[in-house]
Amino acid sequence: MSNVPNNIPEKTIERLSEYRRTLLSCHEQGITHIFSHILAGIHGITAVQVRRDLMLIGFSSDTKKGYDVEVLIDFISEILDNPNVVNIGVIGIGNLGQALTKYFNGRRSKLSIVASFDVDPDKVGKIIDGIPCYDMSEFENKVAEHDIKIVILSSPTDVASELVLPIINAGIKGVLNFTSKPLNFPRGIFVENYDITTVLEKVAYFVKENEENS
Repeated sequence: MSNVPNNIPEKTIERLSEYRRTLLSCHEQGITHIFSHILAGIHGITAVQVRRDLMLIGFSSDTKKGYDVEVLIDFISEILDNPNVVNIGVIGIGNLGQALTKYFNGRRSKLSIVASFDVDPDKVGKIIDGIPCYDMSEFENKVAEHDIKIVILSSPTDVASELVLPIINAGIKGVLNFTSKPLNFPRGIFVENYDITTVLEKVAYFVKENEENS
């Protein structure tokens, strides 16, 4: 891998992931090169921002034909992806947990949902969408057995706080929290709190603003 700083901003990492999705779509359509202003337009940002993000990770191969799509996909993948497959567990395999599992599995070769955890006896011991569901009492053992590094938290919000200690004790390194309760973890565990209600309210606000100004 190239000499890339390990303190890349979170927003840049998010944009790199978005760029790669776009580039993969371009590649599937047979597009071999793309200019920075085209990539920027697709994502609603400036060409300067695209170039700055790519320069930050050490990529600056912008020819008269634009960026080589396949080369840039590979370069971004080197930055984002772990050399080995990272296993993921889902805590709470209700409607949201099942929807997330169905949506995500198979989309990225380096990330794999391998287990789910719940307390519902109707789910425990079953294979749900191809993923075995275990009782939460087995969480620590199954995390070790499946070498799970990341958990997606889609449990009811009122039990979210109770899951912090088991997650810490199991040695989990990353948490994607879909409950509406922000959670804090010790240093060494990266957490992304994603509140769907907040995001929808943000969208609704800008819809209101656009309507009032139109």
